[in-house]
Amino acid sequence: MSRAVRLTVAASAAAIIALVIGMIAGGRAFPRIIPGLPDSGVVVRWGLPLSKLLMDAAGVVTVGLLLMAALLLPNDKGVLGKSALDYVKAASWAALVWAGSAFLAIVFGVAESIGRTVPQILERTILTSYATQTTQGVALTLVVLFGVAIALFSRGAITAGAAAGLLVFALVTLLPAPLTGHTSSSPNHDLATSSVSLHLLSLALWVGGLGVLALHALRKQPRLDVVATRFSRMALWCYAGVGLSGLFALVARLGAISDLWTSEYGLLALAKIVAFVLLGYVGYWHRQRTLADLRAGKPRAFTRLAGGETLLMFATVGVAVALSRTPPPEYSIPADRAFELLGFPLPPPLTLSGIFTMWWFDLFFAVVAATLAGLYGAGVVRLLRRGDRWSWGRTAAWYIGVALLVFSTQSGLARYAKVMFDIHMIEHMTLSMVVPIFLVLGGPVTLALRALKPASRRGDRGPREWITTILHSRFTKVVTHPLVATAIFITSTYALYFTPLFESAMNEHLGHIWMTLHFLISGSLFFWVIIGVDPGPHRLPYVWRLLMLFVTMPFHAFFGIALMMMGSVIASGWYEQLGRTWGDTLLQTQRDGGAIAWGFGEIPTLLVLLAIAVQWYKDDDRQARRADRRADRTGAGDPELDSYNDYLARLNRADKGE
Repeated sequence: MSRAVRLTVAASAAAIIALVIGMIAGGRAFPRIIPGLPDSGVVVRWGLPLSKLLMDAAGVVTVGLLLMAALLLPNDKGVLGKSALDYVKAASWAALVWAGSAFLAIVFGVAESIGRTVPQILERTILTSYATQTTQGVALTLVVLFGVAIALFSRGAITAGAAAGLLVFALVTLLPAPLTGHTSSSPNHDLATSSVSLHLLSLALWVGGLGVLALHALRKQPRLDVVATRFSRMALWCYAGVGLSGLFALVARLGAISDLWTSEYGLLALAKIVAFVLLGYVGYWHRQRTLADLRAGKPRAFTRLAGGETLLMFATVGVAVALSRTPPPEYSIPADRAFELLGFPLPPPLTLSGIFTMWWFDLFFAVVAATLAGLYGAGVVRLLRRGDRWSWGRTAAWYIGVALLVFSTQSGLARYAKVMFDIHMIEHMTLSMVVPIFLVLGGPVTLALRALKPASRRGDRGPREWITTILHSRFTKVVTHPLVATAIFITSTYALYFTPLFESAMNEHLGHIWMTLHFLISGSLFFWVIIGVDPGPHRLPYVWRLLMLFVTMPFHAFFGIALMMMGSVIASGWYEQLGRTWGDTLLQTQRDGGAIAWGFGEIPTLLVLLAIAVQWYKDDDRQARRADRRADRTGAGDPELDSYNDYLARLNRADKGE
């Protein structure tokens, strides 16, 4: 038996043992059977967590294999090498196992939900109803479909770009199933949803990447030193993401600190914390000792330590599955429908001081804002240390945009935006028409291209090369076409508010995140085409930019007028459930929101006009200086200017009768 096979068997055994211990500690292995109530039996009781363990492990392995192929292994001008192609093909088989285990989870989930044994529920109508009409069933069905899609597309992937796209697809596939369990029923479900999402993504990249890295080392594959160094850099960020998100996930589920040692859920969480600390120590040892030995041509210590760390990580996955089967401790919450929907009590009547004092922590957009601010600042610092200059105006514009993003998503404005349509419209317009203007004026792509170093190996892709590849990709060329960017910016607003999409997005935290992200991304795309200072596939003349602006803005005015003229309330089901008794009626707040949409466009229009005027002036001045330098260098003037001066001289002589 090869060492790679032994590691795989050992990792599987560690995960299963940890699951069994966790199930026993959490009280789910031998629950009390109440006479007269249906019981699905021991097969279902153990079959469901085991199938979910296999599903999670297969998903993590799929992510790790695609990560290795797309980002960790060097490639030749975007084309995958032999080792990378082998990992992509292995990801195809892992994705099939992922889909198959998700189907088994559906079968066992049906049996557990109705208290029947597996043979009793093997009927098409029962399985179909569970898979299409229950939240958990739909989530598992998506995993089955997406897993099969990843398996099929992996067969034809031969480029790093295709492998990277499949990696993103696999990360998305990880999310549906865990986000429909205890997370969705948590009192603070907004924080729980965001923290669990970040936790899963960080953990999958970390565990999957390390597991495949250990296999790579055991199989004595080439470029181990490069792969290990790249993974070490990424693992540090994943470790921070896992720790931060895990902390907030516990805060969202536990009512008190004492629940950590007084409840089964808390004890399992403590076991994960201990494993997390041990993994951090092992990672530190990697960076301090074994990576240096690896570069010196002594891989044995690294291989042993990576194998041990892999076992510990997969044991942690087993504990995580047991934790997902253990209900969190119960604690009293207000019997308030608004609290259940919002995750916080209904705010008091709207006041200006409430907007600036009732801050609300949104983990997702806090991470987004911190990432944007941190990466930009790191780029500026690197340029300054190198002796290069960077415009302070661009830096100020970027941080103004980040500050407005924080205010729109974390302040009292975010609280009231979920309760009142007119405040929501202020948030919408700020995120889609003000924040993007300052962000695109910051020139983040130009800063990244100047601050990042080229890949050390010619033909390989580092962060700088990936940015260049994305800029020149067919997708970027399509979405940044002026007509496409304008269509997305305009039509998405109408499609959101005049269809059931808006109410659906307000009812689900993930839907609300996607809606807010869409505001930010669609606005950034549109204004990047008009006033962006970064290099792009399409550079419009300034006259066409002005025309594009003046053609687009009236559509927002028409949208506002349409809202003001409506006689029915948009998303009435959402707003009526909140039970707000103060302030204007739902229809009046909607009309006020329409008036805001109508008049708000003047602010971004003025900002964009100023930006275009300044850019136009600077461009003309730049061209004039370039012409002067060319004339000084060649000793000849501008041919067009000389011809025009000769024409004026001839007219002057003709007037004098010469």
